[in-house]
Amino acid sequence: MQMAIALSRRGVGLSTPNPSVGVLVVKNGVIVGRGVTAQGGRPHAERIALNQAGEAANGSTIYVTLEPCARRSQQGATSCTDAIIQACVSRVVIGASDPSVLAAGQGAERLRAQGVAVVAGIESKAARWVNLGHILRVSQCRPMVTLKLAQTLDGFAGTLDHKPLAITGQETRTYVHMMRAQSDAVAAGISTVLADNPLLDVRLHGLEGRSSARVIFDSNLKLPIDSKLVATAAKVPLWVIADVEASVDNERALTAAGVDVMRIKKHDLKAALELLANRGISRLMLEGGPTLANAFASQGFVDEFLQFTAPWKANEGIKAIGSSLNSLTKTCSPNIQIVGNDQLHHFKFSY
Repeated sequence: MQMAIALSRRGVGLSTPNPSVGVLVVKNGVIVGRGVTAQGGRPHAERIALNQAGEAANGSTIYVTLEPCARRSQQGATSCTDAIIQACVSRVVIGASDPSVLAAGQGAERLRAQGVAVVAGIESKAARWVNLGHILRVSQCRPMVTLKLAQTLDGFAGTLDHKPLAITGQETRTYVHMMRAQSDAVAAGISTVLADNPLLDVRLHGLEGRSSARVIFDSNLKLPIDSKLVATAAKVPLWVIADVEASVDNERALTAAGVDVMRIKKHDLKAALELLANRGISRLMLEGGPTLANAFASQGFVDEFLQFTAPWKANEGIKAIGSSLNSLTKTCSPNIQIVGNDQLHHFKFSY
């Protein structure tokens, strides 16, 4: 199962709107088939692994990180459960359950009814974590939110005059681009955009095509038409979430430039996340700044927090960690690692 989970991680950020599932088909102690959900969500991992195994699947054991679907969303299509039964698999080992209406316990139930031995809940915590975004999207109508913040050694994230501040080293910047490549959407607040004029895309060699939709929380539609984000809206999707009372003229100008504007009641993050979930977003990477990060923490919408700390002091500036986020960090112990010259505290709050 640990091998299947490692395999499933390869598809994170690629399989949307479906979860990234890892599957191994084992016969007489030998792996005869393996699969991970294909880019765009189809074919499913079970189908890929069974096709690779061929006749060797007869009498085999399948290790699958997420409960197989019991029925398909496409009319006339064969479910993964049906495919497993048709391949005469003897035993199915499941990592995490799937709350989707296409599974929700029905997959395991149907397999047992057909005489297939089923063992569930193996390495369930790790298996659930890989697809927490999918699980939250179908059960709570919101994506998994991963927060990333960088701070100086004395806890500042920006200058007092809101000028750009390069905090972390190149290794951390590369790490962050990898995080973006594994996300369905990358978000930031308008204050960060006005200060830094970022692109929020993936600029690692060979992974340029992995750039996700960019989401800007901009209540009053202050996003400049001449910003880098707007200039690249035709290449990489740009969605702006604004207040219902924001300027209609500003919306028209942004829409004409290729920006997709969505409206919610001010500060209603639950509504914002529902909008993103309904667009198929399962994994949202939140890149700040501090005000938006603290707002997400205060409303209970931070599932994972990566806090990068540089080895130098700014002596003054804008504090990175607000009161709500600070309280949240005290609820669990982080995994600590070194990235270049920076220190990473990795918190996981939701399972």
